[in-house]
Amino acid sequence: MIYNVLIVEDQDMPRQLFEIYINQNEHFHHIASIPNASGALAICQNQKVDLILMDVMTEHNQSGLDAAKEIKKLFPCIKIIVVTSMPEYSWIERAKKIGVDSFWYKDGQKETILNVMESTMRGENIYPLETPLIPLGNSNNHEFSKKELEILRELSTGDSNAEIGKKLHLATGTVKNYVQHMLEKTGFKTRTELVSEACRLGVVVKNKII
Repeated sequence: MIYNVLIVEDQDMPRQLFEIYINQNEHFHHIASIPNASGALAICQNQKVDLILMDVMTEHNQSGLDAAKEIKKLFPCIKIIVVTSMPEYSWIERAKKIGVDSFWYKDGQKETILNVMESTMRGENIYPLETPLIPLGNSNNHEFSKKELEILRELSTGDSNAEIGKKLHLATGTVKNYVQHMLEKTGFKTRTELVSEACRLGVVVKNKII
């Protein structure tokens, strides 16, 4: 059986590599590549799509996870593999929640994308056990608790400790203590330095996906 594959990827190199892999494999047929997640649903409505390789952050900041959610509602039989190079902690959990079939990191993952595609089409769900390890100052993202990452993500929006506390149902002083602990752990002098580096490395993403 040959499966029709749609690629949603705004970066030239990974998109071209995906196309090469697909075109060299007898089980898959490449039907289209688009840079923007917002166009994926229309293609699914007008063509037979069996599998989508969906980047998380696409052209014009369009969310691949948002698009995947809409496609799964209307076309639950279409398989979706989310692909990303960014280690934002919340994406794996959200992908599972909305029914994404598999999740693949572009860098540093042992499983090749073709292996993940083949396993996914057999009905398997392939997910990494954890995000990639990313150094962050004197620490790394794996040394941060989920609550610290939640607070760090809220810090990236520019909210104050009080505003973050209200959103996360924490006392303002508790948020302040978390921030201070993260500064001590990483060695950064200010929260601005901490947030700037975390966003640059993709440990948290400023444009929040909800």
